[in-house]
Amino acid sequence: MNDFLPKEVQEGLKAARRASIKRNDKLCVHDGDDVYRIKRIWDDGLSLGAEHGDKLRGRVEIYDGARHLYQCLIVNSRREGDEYIFDFKWLNPVTNRPAADFVRPDAIPAGLITKASA
Repeated sequence: MNDFLPKEVQEGLKAARRASIKRNDKLCVHDGDDVYRIKRIWDDGLSLGAEHGDKLRGRVEIYDGARHLYQCLIVNSRREGDEYIFDFKWLNPVTNRPAADFVRPDAIPAGLITKASA
């Protein structure tokens, strides 16, 4: 698709991509009223800047800007260089719909076709 865009637009897209990579992600940890910017995140942990110290304990919320992504339980922290590493006991995604007390089928029809009356 990029082959059909003018060269100026392609260069603008590349510049925007580079700027978004340089700019920190919008991922942050909310611990009550305190908000900390996440430097890195992986399957069983995350890292914050050393200026925040090892203040995180217990259940915290992870956001991407205003969008609530995860809840996690932080059980351990350690300092490595210029960042603090925090380990999760669990990390659960937050859903935007209520929990169901039944098994939802994989294929849900978009609508029902009724019988034609003869």
